[in-house]
Amino acid sequence: MRDVILQQYAVSLDSFSCADDSEFQQYVFNLDDPEQERQFIDSLRQAGTHIMGRCTYENMAQYWPTQSNPVADAMNGIPKVVFSRTLERAEWAESRIARGDTAEEIAKLKREPGGEIVAHGGFRFTQSLVQLGLADELRLYVFPIALGHGTSIFATVEELTKFQLVSSRQFRSGAVLQTLRPIRSDRDSTEGATGASR
Repeated sequence: MRDVILQQYAVSLDSFSCADDSEFQQYVFNLDDPEQERQFIDSLRQAGTHIMGRCTYENMAQYWPTQSNPVADAMNGIPKVVFSRTLERAEWAESRIARGDTAEEIAKLKREPGGEIVAHGGFRFTQSLVQLGLADELRLYVFPIALGHGTSIFATVEELTKFQLVSSRQFRSGAVLQTLRPIRSDRDSTEGATGASR
């Protein structure tokens, strides 16, 4: 079974990923940190499938095919699944539409062969993955900035949810890549601890 990885490239100390004025996003994406960029690109290349909501898909489908850089190569080449009941066509290369129940569609994807299933952007979609417990792992690039307001992937969490920190890596930019796995049971917690010690 393939894992679902929720990867969020810009997260503030207070867990927001987008401020209303988008100044945080501009700051993050204007940073010059080749090591951090290589890490991100490598994670994209490990993916067997990218999954996303309709709005994110439409924005990416308009932007990435016209770009020429390592990130664009990864984004354009990897199979993509857009979760939408209203999108009529998915014309970006290597794309298809999932119109059914999110949990059921994710279960089907997990049974398919290939690399990791990586979720990118679209807050309604990523929030639903967290709320429904469908993300097997979170990879959060946390920056030493507090926003005080904005949008968080955890906004729809309704009860105490525990995560185990699997690994942590700091970059020159000040960002820390935190890899976490949800603790769903005592068995999951034990397995996660074993994996973290390798």
